[in-house]
Parts: sequence; structure tokens; C-alpha cells
Amino acid sequence: MTAAALISQLPERDYAITLIESDAIGTVGVGEATLPHLKIFNDMLGLDEAEFMRSTGATFKLGIDFRGWDRPGSSYIHPFGAFGEPWSGIQFQHHWLRAQAAGQTPGPIADYSYAVMAARAQVFDLPNDDAASIRSTYSYAYHLDAGLYADYLRRWAIARGVSRIEGKVGEVARHPESGLLESLALESGAQVQAELFIDCSGFRSLLIGQQLGVDWVDWKHWLPCDRAWAVPCSRADAFVPYTCSTAQTAGWTWRIPLQHRIGNGYVFSSRFVDDDTARDTLLSALEAEPAGTPRLLHFATGKRECAWAGNCVAIGLASGFLEPLESTSIYLIQAAVIDLIRLIPRRPGAPDPRLRNEFNRLFDLHYERVRDFLILHYTANRREGEPLWDHVRTMPLPATLAQKIALFRARASLPDYRYGLFARDSWLAVLLGQNIVPDRYDPLAEKVPLDALDAKLADFRQRIASGVAMMPGHTDFIADYCAASAAPQSATA
Repeated sequence: MTAAALISQLPERDYAITLIESDAIGTVGVGEATLPHLKIFNDMLGLDEAEFMRSTGATFKLGIDFRGWDRPGSSYIHPFGAFGEPWSGIQFQHHWLRAQAAGQTPGPIADYSYAVMAARAQVFDLPNDDAASIRSTYSYAYHLDAGLYADYLRRWAIARGVSRIEGKVGEVARHPESGLLESLALESGAQVQAELFIDCSGFRSLLIGQQLGVDWVDWKHWLPCDRAWAVPCSRADAFVPYTCSTAQTAGWTWRIPLQHRIGNGYVFSSRFVDDDTARDTLLSALEAEPAGTPRLLHFATGKRECAWAGNCVAIGLASGFLEPLESTSIYLIQAAVIDLIRLIPRRPGAPDPRLRNEFNRLFDLHYERVRDFLILHYTANRREGEPLWDHVRTMPLPATLAQKIALFRARASLPDYRYGLFARDSWLAVLLGQNIVPDRYDPLAEKVPLDALDAKLADFRQRIASGVAMMPGHTDFIADYCAASAAPQSATA
């Protein structure tokens, strides 16, 4: 992703980009669910969507179905799109809460989300560009084969001028006075010099961690899951346009439908369950025979104190990791790449510390906002008597998250970020889905008369129902738009 974005956005006369990687080094390769931002990234590169989806066995994703996260048997969808629309300048949740308080029967909040209703009906179509259309109120992401996506971008980047060197890094040379990185010695004996080094070496953090000694900030006290089993199985005849995340005794399982397989996994805390029991839990939840041997992944949740030190920028797992609960890993790569493009030095020499400091400020912002959103899913639960869930429900929270929850309880106020994840409607979906109910609504919502409010609510529900009824099935849409001619193959399958 980094190489492709840099070669597509930076002026060729000013930069030469070299990619060093080794086929002998494996990748994590299980991140198959994404956020809508990936479409923006692909559009920036100018990728053909249908071709990209055929090449990666991709399907569409309208949101995530969270099952059992509040309590066993509960379910809600975090959609990629809006709930309702603002009336009289007041956000929709206040009108919905007012209708409830007045004794009306507005129905569940999910009825006012086009993405939720389409996901439940297992239908899909591309959103409408007309802002006045109800079909413009949702967006979408992808389920994809991460290994095939990497292969696709590698070929794409090399065809446009990226120089790729196959090999492993042996030694790293640094300037004796400044400490800046100067060159990499490969095991083959080749020497590679550069002015800016981008560390995409994964959890090893070869440059920014091992060489520059940037410390790790551990967040396992807030996000205790530290391992995951992953295994694919064959897919059913139809596939749904959403990811499924099901709470388990010591973590949660995922189900991700691709064109050629179903991706499955169990993210868990080794503090609350042993590896073998977790593996058995995953295998017992599969809908078909496993298409391979389950892989056990170990990870640490947290981030580096900074992602840009000296003339080295860490991107991806080398800079930090937050468990895949909301499919944020690829987004965090994308965000770092875009920030780097905006702040990359334009002249040779040591990087301007003002650019480096701004990159690190944005890096902290991205990680802390995602961290808070993930913790919310855990801490707001009623799964009493289960050790993991009792722990996360009663643990001290980051002050930033505690404030967000308090403001929502007090007056249904939602975070309104201009930068970073997640948007207001995402917070609304999870707060209400996890049974956090506001004490009151914005009194300005009372500017709309109750009879007019009831009519508006009914009209909005009807517009969604009519639109969803006209959409093709998700499986049918894939078949017409981007069906893979044969099951794609990748090293991570």
C-alpha cells in the first residue's frame, strides 16, 4: 500500500522509491474486512473497482453484525451510513428519543439506517450520487483476500516505477553523529542507501523499534485480547454483505464472506482461556469443513511512542496494532500513508522536525480514537458472570472514553470528529447497541410538532423500505459486477 501510494502521488522527478521485501518472510495475512476508506484509497490510485474485486475475490460490506456483545442473544449492526437525517438543525437521535419519550412507537433505531436494512435483506447496489436520494445515505467497504490485495498492489506499483529488491535485511548502518539511518545491507551482500526509510517490517519493527529504540506503549490493560486462531472454510451458495462478530466467553469470533471462501477466526485473551480450548471453540463454530490448518497468531495491543523518528517512518504493525474488531488495521495503514504523502520532505537532508511532529500528532490521534471506540464494545456489556466480560465492564477507562460515554448518557451527544475514526453514526450504533441509553434529548428537538414528527419518521422508514425492495441480491450483484472467474490463490489462503 505504501509503495503504490507513494509512486502514484509523488512527482517522479523528485523521488525514487525502492521496495525491499522477501518472499521467505511470511505475513499475518488474515485481515480480510475493511472500512469504506479503502475505496477512497483505491480511487486515489485509479484502480478499476470491478477488476480489483475480481482479483482479490472481494465482496461488499455494509457493516458489522455484533452478536452477543451486550448479552447472549443480543444483536445489532454497526452500519456504514447514517441513521435518519437532521430535522430543524437537530441530529436525528434526538428526534427518535423524543418520539419514544412521548409514547410514540418509532421502532428500533436500525429501521432508520439504509445500510442496516439492506444488510439484513442481503441486497446490494452502488450508492446514488444524488444527495437528495435516500440511496445516498450509505457507503460500503470490502471483504477481500489481503494476500491477493498485496500481490495486486505490488504488480501495480512495479509497473509504475517502483524498484523492488528481493532479499532480507542483514545490517543497518547509521550516521555516527546524527544517528540517522544511512543504508541497509542485505543478506545477499547488496547495499541500499536512502534518505528516508519506511519501516513496514511488521511486529519485528526492524528499524524504528530494534534500531532506533522507540518504546512500545502497551494497552493490554484496556484491550486484553492477545491471540487469535484463524482458518478458512468453503463458502455457502450465497454470501451476506456484512461481517459477523460473535462474542465468546474469552473474546469473539469473526466470519468474513469472500467469493471463494469464508474467513473465520477467534480473537481471545490467553488470560481467560487456553489455546486448545479457543481452537476448539472456533472449529465448532464453522459452517463447513476447515480448508486448512488453523493458525495461531500472537499479538500485542498498543503503539510506538511515535511513528516517525529521525529519518524513519513506521507504518502498519511496525508502528502499532489494535485488534481487528472494527477492521481498522488497513485503515491505519492508509491514514499513515496519506499523512506521510502530505508531510514528506521535499528536499534532501534531515527531515524538518515540524513535519515529523505533525505526523506523530496525527498518529497519536488516529490510534487513541480507534482505541476508545474498540474499548466501548467491551466495557458496555451485561455478560455477567464471565471473567473476561466482568473484567472489561469494571476496569478503569481512558478519560477520553469516559467523557464520551458521560456526554451521551447526559444528552445523547455524540463525538463529531473532523479527522480520524469514527463518525457520529458509528458511535450511535454501538452506544445504543450496547444498551447505553441517554437520560434526555436535546430540548430543541421539540421545535418539530409531535404529529409532524410521527409523519416524518414513518415517511423515512417507508423510503428506506421502498429503496431496499428494489435492490438486487448481494450474490446476484457480485455475479454481474465482479465475479472471479476461478477461485483466486494466495500464499495466505
